[in-house]
Amino acid sequence: MKPCTARVIVSATISREDLLARTLVALAVFALAALAAGAALGAAWGWALLALLLAALVVHHARHLRLLERWAAGPPSETVPEGDGLWLDAFTLIYQRQRAEIRQRRRLARALARSRQAGRALPYGVVILDADFRILWCNDSAEAHFGIDADSDERQPILNLVRQPDLANYAAARDFSAPLELKTARDDGLIISVQFVPYEESQWLLLSRDVTQAARLEAVRRDFVANVSHELRTPLTVLVGFLETLRERKVEPERAATFMELMGEQGKRMQRILDDLLALSTLESAPEPPGEERVAIAGLLARVRTEAEGLSAGRHRIVLDETTGHDLLGAEAELASAFGNLASNAIRYTPAGGEVRLTWRAGSTGAVFTVEDTGIGIEREHIPRLTERFYRVDRGRSRETGGTGLGLAIVKHTLARHQATLDIESEPGKGSRFIARFPARRVVPARTAVAAVT
Repeated sequence: MKPCTARVIVSATISREDLLARTLVALAVFALAALAAGAALGAAWGWALLALLLAALVVHHARHLRLLERWAAGPPSETVPEGDGLWLDAFTLIYQRQRAEIRQRRRLARALARSRQAGRALPYGVVILDADFRILWCNDSAEAHFGIDADSDERQPILNLVRQPDLANYAAARDFSAPLELKTARDDGLIISVQFVPYEESQWLLLSRDVTQAARLEAVRRDFVANVSHELRTPLTVLVGFLETLRERKVEPERAATFMELMGEQGKRMQRILDDLLALSTLESAPEPPGEERVAIAGLLARVRTEAEGLSAGRHRIVLDETTGHDLLGAEAELASAFGNLASNAIRYTPAGGEVRLTWRAGSTGAVFTVEDTGIGIEREHIPRLTERFYRVDRGRSRETGGTGLGLAIVKHTLARHQATLDIESEPGKGSRFIARFPARRVVPARTAVAAVT
């Protein structure tokens, strides 16, 4: 209110008694003026002056009422009109109320903006739907989960945009006591958990949560239990069968000795499986290896080569290619187990006459331990799952070679505890390459190199 703001703003509280008193005072002034005019000029002039003053008052009020009517019919942000006399106080009150409402609307707008920003930042998807499941608003996570757009898809039925029969049946059933796990058709295999929640009268909230990782972990757990049962059932079946045979029948000493030997092999096999399971459990629950324990790589690699030659029994050519001068910081027993598993794995899957090469390279940027063989190789689709527990490309061959199916899982966990990574490259019929990469902070100069410098 530009003119009004230049004037003195009176108190915001004006009682009806004040307004009545001001009106009576104005009428009294008019009456006195009329009486004075009548006494001086005659009664006719007095009445004429009174009528004129009353008409001016009516016009004054009519003009301000018209201004008020036009202002009320305009937009809420329109400036309150100028007022005179009694109307100055009334328009001032309106102006103050308007400013208070504008401030309140701004606060509400800021609060709404913050709420929407918070809703957009949520890791869970939120879609506001009307009674017919049409989209009113959604956050960024919901856009990613359902492949929708908050702007272009507004007022569109969610069931038309997300064409999943399971979701349509879920919405039609109107039983939302439990969430629905929905597998999307996306290439990344996204799995989301969705649930409808009543919201504000007849509206709905569609909540979504990415459960892909949880579903994968649950699948791994189921596979793990099934694989453990399968791996232990085979040797147990052999043991139980031989024991029943020895107990119920008379068996020649030669055959009994054969049975006992086979039972011993199966018992050792179960022992290896249990030992590897315990090793995995220890790796998962133990704290990170200390950063001060030095592992002499030259001696460790020599032991790994000796063990590989013993496992090969002369059937393969074992080559150790190392550059001395650097050691690792970490747990020696764990690293020896990981390196040994990679070497023994290469020997088991390399036919007689093949070559297994152990390579060590280290420097200021990190260290790399590589095991390369000329074995049977691995098809590409199997490589991402090789480090899963009990995962085997060829189960029959794995049992023949004495593997437990846990070696690469142990390697993966050991390297992760040393902030290292495992890369696998392979080509069927040509061989495989397993590459363990260690960060620079785990690499230190070897003691012999330090002594030579000093």
